[in-house]
Amino acid sequence: MNEQYKNSLDLFVDNAQRIKKAFVWQNAMVNRLAALLYTAENKIADDYAIRESYELIKENTGLFSSFRGNSAISIAALLSLSTDKETQLANTLSVYDTMKNAKFRASDYLVVAAYQIAANTTSDQYLRTVERAKAFYDSMKTNHRFLTGQDDYIFAAMLGLSDIDVHSGVKSMEQLYAALKPEFLSGNSVQALTQVLVLGEEVSEAATRVLALRDSFRSQGIRLDKEYTLSSLGVLSLLPGDRESIVSDVSETYEFLRTQKGFGNWSIAKQELLLLSAALVAFKFVDDVKGGILTTTLSTSITNIVIAQQTAIAAAAAASAAASSSSN
Repeated sequence: MNEQYKNSLDLFVDNAQRIKKAFVWQNAMVNRLAALLYTAENKIADDYAIRESYELIKENTGLFSSFRGNSAISIAALLSLSTDKETQLANTLSVYDTMKNAKFRASDYLVVAAYQIAANTTSDQYLRTVERAKAFYDSMKTNHRFLTGQDDYIFAAMLGLSDIDVHSGVKSMEQLYAALKPEFLSGNSVQALTQVLVLGEEVSEAATRVLALRDSFRSQGIRLDKEYTLSSLGVLSLLPGDRESIVSDVSETYEFLRTQKGFGNWSIAKQELLLLSAALVAFKFVDDVKGGILTTTLSTSITNIVIAQQTAIAAAAAASAAASSSSN
């Protein structure tokens, strides 16, 4: 592990502790995502700026708004990293309303999707992007009625932001789904995986690369082919590094983080820690080849995919806790 990457991991651990102390009442998974977002920008977490952005969200939304849900701290972290948080929030709220008018349903996922669109395109393209996102979503719903739900909103937004043709993009996803579904248990996770691979825009050998990388991880006793980490396997398969280096980096990152305060067995589940480890490795490759092989679009997509994954885990955990509470 080179010194620069070790410093990045130290920064992530420190950021996680800072945000945990500042927002003890918030979802631990979302706090770790906020720490990761700052680390991706190579910045020390500014809990004051995050709190300021969080208060701004509260000032501009109602008590029961989805903006105050599980995603609040991650959105506040993103706002705190933007150059003009007031304008960015106003734009996000505008896109959110446009998406609801297009029949997307209010949820944490929709908040994140709206932020992605507001942050990654210009205001004159908001409506077109939302319409493209809805076209992708409706096509996925048509093909996979019971798999497609609110957890696909974020990927639909990313696809809407891309230059990928809706018809050919959905066709590629279906081809990938047919090739990959026999290899994995969760149909929902395979659908997310196909969305990641299509965003990479090089789908001809995508399934082969994913399966080869899965086997390389398995040979080292690492299972990235589980429900919440399968799309991470897709992200890693898009990176320009060789398989052995990617597997080694993820393994080393996981083992290092496991020894750090706040990342032990009692603090974070294996699947989430693997997801974070894969994300940190992906960001490392983005830094290594910035301006080279990886495009700005893919670099942005990696961040957004990580946000989608963490939002899905946090939402699932919240739903599980709510169900447990109601049953008791």
